[in-house]
Amino acid sequence: MIPPGETIGILGGGQLGRMMALAAATLGYRCHVFAPEADPIAADVCAAFTQGDFADEAALSAFAAHCAVVTYEFENVAAAPLAAILPHAPLYPPAHALEVAQDRASEKAFVEQLGGRPAPWATVDSPDDLAAAIARIGTPGILKTRRDGYDGKGQWRIMTPADAEALDWPTATPLVYEGFVTFDAEFSVILVRTASGEVRFWDSAENVHKNGILDRSTIPASPAIAAHIPAARALAAKLAEALDYVGVLTCEFFATAQGPVFNEMAPRVHNSGHWTIEGALTSQFENHIRAICGLPLGATALACKGAVMDNLIGDDAHDWPAILSDPANHLHLYGKAAVRPGRKMGHVTRLVL
Repeated sequence: MIPPGETIGILGGGQLGRMMALAAATLGYRCHVFAPEADPIAADVCAAFTQGDFADEAALSAFAAHCAVVTYEFENVAAAPLAAILPHAPLYPPAHALEVAQDRASEKAFVEQLGGRPAPWATVDSPDDLAAAIARIGTPGILKTRRDGYDGKGQWRIMTPADAEALDWPTATPLVYEGFVTFDAEFSVILVRTASGEVRFWDSAENVHKNGILDRSTIPASPAIAAHIPAARALAAKLAEALDYVGVLTCEFFATAQGPVFNEMAPRVHNSGHWTIEGALTSQFENHIRAICGLPLGATALACKGAVMDNLIGDDAHDWPAILSDPANHLHLYGKAAVRPGRKMGHVTRLVL
């Protein structure tokens, strides 16, 4: 057990790290952010900040020497250099979870080994591979980078074989082709797991995306999702156990006529769980801190009848006066200086009481 008063290291300086640090502060912890940018928004609410490259083992070692435990809010970092942390502090979730989740092909194969069902897929390293994948899986489909893509980045829709032939080929980039899935709704399963293997789930949110970015999460989810949740939770728990996972894990699913289809996992706190800050007895951020520090977990039950969380993307953040004019709204602005199209600037949650 890591007692309050100790320092928690956070790899990554974005909004997830910011909200994690705020939750840690309520439990009496200090946070130390490590990030490559000069002015990460998480550092605004942390006791210390180190600017450094995620691949710089010497810098990671020096950073970890000041921490009792290290976690991360951003999984697109090379796992191998993180071994430099371990002589100084435990790393949760473990680096193996990063290795699996960072590569879409590895992730899908791992899920299949545990009995889960992703969309039909194939690895693609050349135009010939893509042609073969389309011949086997069919169109429409989507071509994705195997690594580093998020919020719709690094993706190409292939509606017909002609689209593949016209593609400006992403040179030397490992890819994966996925067949489209016919689904009734999208939902996420968010769990927290302790080092001793205790697992707790939050209610599953129904998610709606726009332009590849999460737009809205709603609790409770529609009846179309309810029947899929037990099987989806069982798979998520299997994944967590197989990874010897500690902390919050998120798995996204499609609700289909054939049952839940696995989409992807995030080895961290997740956008679709932001509603838990006000809408659950213990938020995803607080329970993540509790888990990695070896504290007893908090209850994950609803604190209200339901909640709706809307992301504020780009210029949406300028609507803060109107949002605050409704006293039922809970506004979270992330402190990002530059407003850009497609950039997550904040979120707003409205509770159903």
